[in-house]
Amino acid sequence: MNDDLYNEKIRFKEVLLIGPTGEQLGIKTRQEALEIAYDQELDLLCVSPNAQPPVCKILNYGKYRFEQQKKSKEAKKKQHVTEVKPLRLSPVIDTHDFETKLRQARKWVEEDMKVKIDMRFRGRLITRIEVGKKIMNQFVEAMEDIASVEKKPNLEGNTLTCVLAPKKKNK
Repeated sequence: MNDDLYNEKIRFKEVLLIGPTGEQLGIKTRQEALEIAYDQELDLLCVSPNAQPPVCKILNYGKYRFEQQKKSKEAKKKQHVTEVKPLRLSPVIDTHDFETKLRQARKWVEEDMKVKIDMRFRGRLITRIEVGKKIMNQFVEAMEDIASVEKKPNLEGNTLTCVLAPKKKNK
């Protein structure tokens, strides 16, 4: 979880040392750098371990970790996860069932969710794929005003799959 190189965890012979205010203190041995940090009652953090020589900075490690956690919480807050709702249609679906599924899909798209539509062909229905494609196209056309096709209807094995996403609103 915490993979920062700081204080005694730093194992490089020489490091480029940066002071607490950002000034370069030059190339020091690991021991010299640690002593300088401890004299100021601060910690030594390796900020660029892949550099030649590795770059270490003198800072308060507890405060640094707190700031990092705060930044990651803030980033998570601004992140928006789009949920994908599954919906299963049948190639021999009745009109009323079709309208019910359509209403449900509309509700989800209006709530900013994506809708994944699956149509499974069972038994002899696999020979009548055009019937299923016709129903899938009707469904997509009925959703056209509020949703756009993110993944066109595609047959994978015995399942016809399509993904609809909410249309972008102009703000």
